[in-house]
Amino acid sequence: MSKQVDPARLAAFEVLKAVRVDDGYANLLLPAALQRHALTGRDAAFVTELVSGTIRRQGTYDAILGACIDRSLAKVEAKVLDGLRLGTHQLLAMRVPTHAAIDTTVTLVRDQVSQGAAGFANAVLRKVAAQELDAWIAQVAPRNLAVSHSHPQWVVDELKRALRDSSKELPALLEADNLAPRVTLVSRPGRSERSELPGTPTSYSPYGSVLDGGDPAAVPAVAQRRAGVQDEGSQLVAIAAAQAPVSGRDEVWVDLCAGPGGKASLLAALASQRGARLLAVERHHHRAQLVRRAVGRDAGVLVVQSDGTRSPLADGSVDRVLIDAPCTGLGALRRRPEARWRRTPRDLKDLVQLQGALLADGLRVLRPGGALVYATCSPLLAETSEVVASALETSGAVIDDLRPVLGEVPDADGPLPGTVQMWPHRHGTDAMFIALLRKP
Repeated sequence: MSKQVDPARLAAFEVLKAVRVDDGYANLLLPAALQRHALTGRDAAFVTELVSGTIRRQGTYDAILGACIDRSLAKVEAKVLDGLRLGTHQLLAMRVPTHAAIDTTVTLVRDQVSQGAAGFANAVLRKVAAQELDAWIAQVAPRNLAVSHSHPQWVVDELKRALRDSSKELPALLEADNLAPRVTLVSRPGRSERSELPGTPTSYSPYGSVLDGGDPAAVPAVAQRRAGVQDEGSQLVAIAAAQAPVSGRDEVWVDLCAGPGGKASLLAALASQRGARLLAVERHHHRAQLVRRAVGRDAGVLVVQSDGTRSPLADGSVDRVLIDAPCTGLGALRRRPEARWRRTPRDLKDLVQLQGALLADGLRVLRPGGALVYATCSPLLAETSEVVASALETSGAVIDDLRPVLGEVPDADGPLPGTVQMWPHRHGTDAMFIALLRKP
């Protein structure tokens, strides 16, 4: 009688395939896969680590597999390679006994591909199991940070430049990108209190709490949408947009890139406490729907589907503008590990043009005396300081010191004076860049 495929490993295999074939995101695909296979508790946690860890370490694992296979990985069937990567992660980075990691992977490949592919997988994984991860890295990438820390070389080069050539910190940053992120909750002022949230209070945001374990959806305030899941760095972006000093009127707030709605939800809660209204602008229909879902029935929020580079707002009509610009996402590789393998230098060029257009329109609608916060979930200089510097040159706007607004955040000086740059290896947050601009 043939062995049965383990449901947890099958779920992980299906997610990897969807990430590869459909350009899906693992964190969005996982809940459906877990539900489809009725996996909860420890099984769900196992699948999550198996998928996310395999994607994060793909570059390293491919180098190791390349040393164990007598042909190019490009000639290995994609489904077989998915299985080999899953098996390699279990062997080298998870507490799975060698025989269990090999046996279950071989059974999976036999079920999903063929008997011949299963024999091939068995032979390769036995070679992988002959050494531990550190020994493999010493063999295949003794001095190559891109391979040993599983990042494309161009990304490593850009991150080094963003650290301002601080090569001493670069390995720590790359390693932090490969750690599973903590689940961070956010209370929405006026709707919930941080004291309602389990876990440990965040270090820099007065609204956050780091969940020690369990399902965030089981927290009553989260289930009732009075609180949510949001990285502390993202919380600081919304806080900066709400707390930056303005002179005169403070009634009209705009989030020009509101999807999927996390920052808009916190910003809306802060606006309502001050008697202000928030206009949440989102270009794409499905993301605008996510914003509507996130903000709920808040009467102080209007969600508008519109292009943020040509927003339907009069010149100088807005008191506060938030631009959480679309970016490479290379500051959030802990939670979006597949981004490192998808993004290219060409993407960066296209995104920089979009970021510049968004910032230009944000400055157009901002009134003198108001405040504009520009943020990216990326530390790359092309998306951060260079976009801001270009906008200052062409618009006559000025940069203001944001650091006093956010209080005591150590080691967070950005590449331009007064800007803030968070880092996963320094602050335990996504690598959020935040700048405060004003019109004279």
